[in-house]
Amino acid sequence: MICEILAVGTELLMGMIANTNAQYISRRLPEAGAGVYYHSVVGDNPDRIKLNLKIASDRSNIVIITGGLGPTKDDLTKEIVSEFLGRKLVLNKIILEKIEGYFKSLDRTMTDNNRKQAYFPENSIIVENPNGTAPGCIIEDNGKTFILLPGPPSEMIPMMDQSVIPYISKKCGGEIYSKFVRLFGIGESSMEKEIIHLIEHQSNPTIAPYVNEGEITLRITALAKTPQEAEDLMKPLLDELYKKLGVYIYTIGNEDLKAITCRLLMENDIKISTAESCTGGMIASNITEIPGISKIFGMGIVAYSNEAKIDLLGVKASTLDDFGAVSSQVAEEMALGVLNRSESDIGISVTGIAGPDGGTAEKPVGLVYIGLAYKDGIHKIVKSKKFIFKGERQKIRIMTALNVFDIILKYIKSRYSIEEGKQS
Repeated sequence: MICEILAVGTELLMGMIANTNAQYISRRLPEAGAGVYYHSVVGDNPDRIKLNLKIASDRSNIVIITGGLGPTKDDLTKEIVSEFLGRKLVLNKIILEKIEGYFKSLDRTMTDNNRKQAYFPENSIIVENPNGTAPGCIIEDNGKTFILLPGPPSEMIPMMDQSVIPYISKKCGGEIYSKFVRLFGIGESSMEKEIIHLIEHQSNPTIAPYVNEGEITLRITALAKTPQEAEDLMKPLLDELYKKLGVYIYTIGNEDLKAITCRLLMENDIKISTAESCTGGMIASNITEIPGISKIFGMGIVAYSNEAKIDLLGVKASTLDDFGAVSSQVAEEMALGVLNRSESDIGISVTGIAGPDGGTAEKPVGLVYIGLAYKDGIHKIVKSKKFIFKGERQKIRIMTALNVFDIILKYIKSRYSIEEGKQS
């Protein structure tokens, strides 16, 4: 199945915005069994849009068109596609009511030009837009398929995922089934080097990597007729991924490092408290984003100054004098201090130099110590780990927080013999 992506918008040609929609769609279509052969971009000009539609329909089975579905005069995609296919634009009363309801929910008056967004080429399949006022549509015409989607990625992506990909996968002879392999502690280039042979020879299932602030997600997708067939297709690939990258895989599932760590804390009733210096409360903030976390989150202390470390956490003044605030000794005393004050099961601490100033040859910017204190029967165990992160201040803070969750997760799995998401 040959697919083409046609992006409509003069702002794309002028370089005012990047065509990230084409990139996203191109990543997703192979998972549905369709190949992307062509990308085109055209401005908001009726004649040139018609010319590109003619070219695309002559050489491709499926043409996905993004942009030009808004309420203004230069949003002409539906009108031009209708004219190109010789179809009338027909009012969809259900969609009109939903658009009117959207404006009412915002306590705003809908202007008349928004009505045009409820008109579609006759006999279209409507693709509803849960995040905006511009629904899309699918038009089947003489063996060709035209799919119209809005330009804003926040609207286009959910519509692509929820409606278009399932439609195309069925058209290609099956349904798509996906698993998410989550990794932490390895860079993108190193990850690719380990599995390049799998990437270069992928067909069905496919591998699509996504990188986000230190975490890597591999989306493994199979095109199959049944869930069991998909499992059978994916298992050899997942086994090979565990063989090559198993030490970095923390789960198979659609949860990030923070979410799965907090979930396991709650499921195992492990109470935790935090003591932060260089992250300034970021870790506690991340934890409290999780619903229901009050069940196990005891307290979060931000002890930025030496005085706060002494007064709030019981860090010894002599430890600060002898080793400095950024040291394994201080990290361990901070972790033990918050453990004692909160009566939690785990105390986690961070102290470091986030920059851009404050670094020295012995203690450079990016140096961070993470402390972990926990109860082991009647005893309390305390450990620390040293890190040196590269990058600007916010990146150092984010990487510190991620490594905190990684340390907690490994502790939980080790202590409770949990192998979350592991293939049998």
